[in-house]
Amino acid sequence: MTPEEIDELVRLRRARDFVDREYASSIDVAAMARVASMSTAHFSRRFKAAYGETPYSYLMTRRVERAKSLLRQGASVTEACMAVGCTSLGSFSTRFTALVGEAPSLYRERDHGPLAVLPPCVSALVTRPRRARADCPHPAGLSRGLDIEQD
Repeated sequence: MTPEEIDELVRLRRARDFVDREYASSIDVAAMARVASMSTAHFSRRFKAAYGETPYSYLMTRRVERAKSLLRQGASVTEACMAVGCTSLGSFSTRFTALVGEAPSLYRERDHGPLAVLPPCVSALVTRPRRARADCPHPAGLSRGLDIEQD
């Protein structure tokens, strides 16, 4: 890698870290691009090339990931929606359903007991929202649900 490519990756990582920290605030792609010191269009193209998803998609994945945690802890769908920085319950529910495969209210009602026995790092991997794509299987080899055999 050239020094310029390394510098670009560092700036992209800085923007990604910004999203990880500030997902609950009202940030947009332009704000992410400013953190990376790039134009919005160039940032979007380079972010997708580096991380495999658009900056906005990454932001929404982080928000849904945190919302799943809040819902497992008993928060209402509206509370989870607002806590993660979404302002529209309908848009949040639509994105949540697209990423998780079920509505947030159904996810909240489901028994999440098996997750309690998993270390947090494994639980985060298993519950991380992913778009269902035939060419992109779950990295841990798991389906959308938690594949734990019960004795």
